[in-house]
Amino acid sequence: MRRLPRTAITVNVRGQPTFGSGVDDVGKRLIEELQQDGRRSYAALAKTVGLSEAAVRQRVQRMVDSGLMQVVAVTDPLQVGFHRQAMIGLRVEGDLVRVADELAKIDEVDYVVITAGSFDILLELVCEDDDHLLRVLSERVRVLPGVRDTETFVYLKLAKQTYAWGTR
Repeated sequence: MRRLPRTAITVNVRGQPTFGSGVDDVGKRLIEELQQDGRRSYAALAKTVGLSEAAVRQRVQRMVDSGLMQVVAVTDPLQVGFHRQAMIGLRVEGDLVRVADELAKIDEVDYVVITAGSFDILLELVCEDDDHLLRVLSERVRVLPGVRDTETFVYLKLAKQTYAWGTR
């Protein structure tokens, strides 16, 4: 069995492993600016970081193409008709990665992480209502081979949600 170096292992937005940070200070600044406003123009970004517009365009495109970041629209689930969010803790037998990959294919799932502790996997579901949540849990999550048991944590109120992390 091949041993990995004793460094922190992270994955990019495509799930590919990365070892350490390959982003310089200018790249981090671009990420921070885009986290504040993903529609900011390349010209405005160029002024902020002190590069040409073409250089900024290339850097941003490289970060997107490599899977380091995504520039996406973030919605408020309540305002688009999804009135039930929940975190589900799963205890799993067998191959955790296979189960996590299957869970990631479910449309209502927006977050899947393999963990250490009392749960093997945590996932977040965004559903229209309680009936929708029950259907997804009963028909898509609990029936997966390897899922031993689940515990559901229904969100009552979202106190904080931010995407401005990862550059400091």
